[in-house]
Amino acid sequence: MTSLVPLAAGPGLDWADPYAGALLVAGLAVFAAIGALSHQGDRAFSASLIYLAIGLGAAAVIAVADIDWLAPREDAELIERLSELAVVIALFSTGLKLDRTLRPSAWGSVARLLALTMPLTILAVAAYGIWAMGLPLAAAILLASALAPTDPVLAGDIGVGPPGEEEENEPNFAITAEAGLNDGLAFPFVILALFVAGRPGAGWLPEWALADVVYAVLAGAGIGAVGGYAIAALHLPLRDRRLVLRELDGWIPIAAVLVVYGAAELASSYGFLAAFAAGLAFRRYERDHEAQQAVHRGSEATEKFGELAVILLLGSMVTLTGLGEPGWAGWLLCGLLLLVIRPVAVAVAFVGSGLSGRERVFLGWFGVRGIGSLYYAAVALSYGVLEQEEENVVFWTVAIVILVSIVAHGITGTPLSRRLLGHPSAQPAQTGVSGVYSDSAPGSGSSSERSTP
Repeated sequence: MTSLVPLAAGPGLDWADPYAGALLVAGLAVFAAIGALSHQGDRAFSASLIYLAIGLGAAAVIAVADIDWLAPREDAELIERLSELAVVIALFSTGLKLDRTLRPSAWGSVARLLALTMPLTILAVAAYGIWAMGLPLAAAILLASALAPTDPVLAGDIGVGPPGEEEENEPNFAITAEAGLNDGLAFPFVILALFVAGRPGAGWLPEWALADVVYAVLAGAGIGAVGGYAIAALHLPLRDRRLVLRELDGWIPIAAVLVVYGAAELASSYGFLAAFAAGLAFRRYERDHEAQQAVHRGSEATEKFGELAVILLLGSMVTLTGLGEPGWAGWLLCGLLLLVIRPVAVAVAFVGSGLSGRERVFLGWFGVRGIGSLYYAAVALSYGVLEQEEENVVFWTVAIVILVSIVAHGITGTPLSRRLLGHPSAQPAQTGVSGVYSDSAPGSGSSSERSTP
């Protein structure tokens, strides 16, 4: 029989090409993302909720059609690399947003979150993993390291706004800066878990402390700071001389973060810290330059579509079997982390601080878990130091926490920000594909001390 529909892919009718179906779904998802990001500030829920709903819908179709889809253990490297790219772009974008002076006294709230809240969270989650979930020490530390960081991608909805805003409210600033720094600072604890899993005794402690804490942290931050400032010092004068097209400003953050991240990783340091430091340093070269806004819009556009891709991927991987892997103890950890562990750790960290009770509640509740946690869960699987059952428990516990966090924080972000802080949460700039290419009007910087580099 002669085909009524001409198909270039092969002879006859073929309706079961999974690649073509994936392209169709991807295109529809991008349309959904454009709609979700448009007028985001007018809604009481975040765009990530829409992405998650699409991903879960895809998971249902995959289950009904019995499609051989991605598996956490077998495809851990793919999950790791996709989430890694999304996170590093988000970290650079996060650094670009922050105008506050780099004097230590101005970053006191961030220091409390990093030096007290994160270690207390890791300690509490690891102890629970051993006591309630029956995990060995290495697996418990890996789980705790993955769940400790506040996510730089999803935290953007309740953090500070674009660069050049007149004021950075303390709680929003603290959440944003914490998200920018603690993804990199969680990595030493991941390495600690690998040492625990692979080497008996404690003779490795000096090596871990010197190489994986002191050197890797300082080198990553240094490479990022020097690289970000140097890239800005090279790009902006060339742009002013019209040797580089202004319409391509939005591509600069992609190139910059790949260069800096790659250099930091080659130097055996923490690329996440380098990406955030690069954004901070780039912002501090001619802070009022008109290109700063366009560069930020480009990084945010890329970040948002990276968020779309990773949340869709996570949602599409959800199965009933996977949701059952952590057992009752894993599901209970999700509630404890969001409702008890994070709020208590913040309360302890901010004893004696000048923050009001409502501001502390804000910081305690909005410890958003997201793409950074997924990255660490995939890293835990790719190292292969755990038993398969332990890997399943760690990955799916992290996945459940992320799913619940997306829903809980996505719904409460704007309403609770208004109630607790007395103003709407800082919403991201209205970003679309055109944000990658468009130029911007000159930015207006703040004359306050917090905006002084």
